[in-house]
Amino acid sequence: MKILLTTECYTPIINGVVTSVMNLEKELRVLGHEVKILTLSTTKRSYKKDHVTYISSLGAGKVYPGARFALRTGTAYVDELMYWQPDIIHSHCEFSTFLMARQIAKKLEIPMVHTYHTVYEDYTHYFSPYKKWGKAMVAYFTRKLLKNTHCIIAPTNKVRSILHGYGVNRPIQVVPTGINIARITKPINDEDKQTLRMRMGIPNHHKVMLSVGRLAKEKNLEEILFYLSKTDQNNVTLLIVGDGPNRECLEQYAKTLGISNQVIFVGMVSPKEISSYYQLGDVFVSASNSETQGLTYVEALANGVPALCRKDTCLDDVIIDGVNGWQYSSFEEFKEKLHVILSKEDVYLRLSHNARSIAVCDYSSDSFARKVERIYQQEIMNYGENKIRRKRSS
Repeated sequence: MKILLTTECYTPIINGVVTSVMNLEKELRVLGHEVKILTLSTTKRSYKKDHVTYISSLGAGKVYPGARFALRTGTAYVDELMYWQPDIIHSHCEFSTFLMARQIAKKLEIPMVHTYHTVYEDYTHYFSPYKKWGKAMVAYFTRKLLKNTHCIIAPTNKVRSILHGYGVNRPIQVVPTGINIARITKPINDEDKQTLRMRMGIPNHHKVMLSVGRLAKEKNLEEILFYLSKTDQNNVTLLIVGDGPNRECLEQYAKTLGISNQVIFVGMVSPKEISSYYQLGDVFVSASNSETQGLTYVEALANGVPALCRKDTCLDDVIIDGVNGWQYSSFEEFKEKLHVILSKEDVYLRLSHNARSIAVCDYSSDSFARKVERIYQQEIMNYGENKIRRKRSS
């Protein structure tokens, strides 16, 4: 098949959507398919690099940090992709590149599949002063947009339920996003691990609570900082890997709580190095309720790091209480389970083993790509049959 993947951002930018697209692209190529990418340039210049087409765009950070919009959706570069004659389009974002994907699909008369990665109702604080109004806007926008697709992929049952609640009536398939197990679990030896700990300034006798992800308001990292300040775990360092618009506020909050000596802000880390940081962790923590799946959770588990995360329906099949970690609903639960994970070696070893084996079995990128491939094949067949029926009835 010739497959066109569309996304608002692509490498060298790194986030959950980019990681998902890159993993899918790689595995589809392994399966023998021809894949091209349509994305936005980070400048006002459109250009093409290898199999990736970058369309000129402008920043729209006032709407959402890092957001961009295409200057034009119809260009010679888009015409070139149409000339390539893809068999199917798989869009991964809901803005400029979605409009271009819809335009190409309509002109070429081919099916369009869409993955709904982001639950925008959790981000309404960026564009609406009232959450209720913001949620209504998101529901209307999503319903109107997705009626142009032929099939929707949801990474979790949580997302499928949300879309049904919005009144979306397109077929929805639940397919958890896969991760590149080999890349994300590249092992480091004890000497390199100790060197990295020293470079980060982690005391020898400290256990490591690990947070990986974008530092934004919706990630609710303030809760983890507050909970750490209220525990009696003085031999714990919270290692925060990632960057974002809320970093300065979080650093100040750690000072206010009096735990700056227990918190290390690492900043952005190269994808080639991230596995080393996962392997510094003794427990992965998150208080976010804005995830659609949470790839960093799966990546941590694949490295054998048990998880302790705020309860969320998107994690029901990811974090299994007492098996590979726990989901918590209160400070008391957080404190109790943190103590168990960090102080009971037999429990920790069991959780770590289960974390690794379950993640590798259920969330490999090759398994993910095969599931998506079957959806492509089914949608191409359905589209062809419907096209024949329309011709016969006309």
